[in-house]
Amino acid sequence: MTPTSSTLVAAMLAAILALATGTSTASAQDEVKDNPKGAGSDEFVTRLFAGTMRQKNSYACFSREYDVAHLASHKLQKVAAMRLLVTAERVPQDEALNYSFRLGVRFRHRSGNFDSSGDCGHAAVAQETSDRAVLKCSVDCDGGGLEIGITSDNKSTMIRLERVRIWRRNNPDEEAADALVAGVDDRVFRLHRVSLKDCTSLVTDRKELAALRHK
Repeated sequence: MTPTSSTLVAAMLAAILALATGTSTASAQDEVKDNPKGAGSDEFVTRLFAGTMRQKNSYACFSREYDVAHLASHKLQKVAAMRLLVTAERVPQDEALNYSFRLGVRFRHRSGNFDSSGDCGHAAVAQETSDRAVLKCSVDCDGGGLEIGITSDNKSTMIRLERVRIWRRNNPDEEAADALVAGVDDRVFRLHRVSLKDCTSLVTDRKELAALRHK
């Protein structure tokens, strides 16, 4: 190949590369424009709270008592009942809503009631993955956490976890701490939307309890 031919080929390759890079950049910019950071968060929050967002605090309660038939077909499931309260709170000097959760658990072969609670951050943590939006929540001091999603009909939540620290009811000290660890039948839980009054047992603050009862 002559020097002139080599130069021509190199120029053509450079032009093709520039065109491809420009196209990729344009596509990426279009994608960012069509899906800005946090896209879907507002819709997800509206669905999670069933359109009942308030000026100060908003709540959503989900619960499930697993029946005999379900437990018979999920012999390795440790959880017999679960309750979830999700809170969206407006705090001073923060324009974004802050999310938190409280979890109540009753085991199949263990006596007593267990609780957990943690922080879910801002709406920006709501992530779109295919057709599933989730809120990622964690428990302090490496206490694990969980994922909170909402079903397409907005009537149920899907909880996914690997490990979450729990305590015996109203006794959150290290000696009473334990963990709910995901197993074959304890990795995903579908809970149904219920009245906020069904979650009052998860609240210990008197003012918040009164507010919850009047929602």
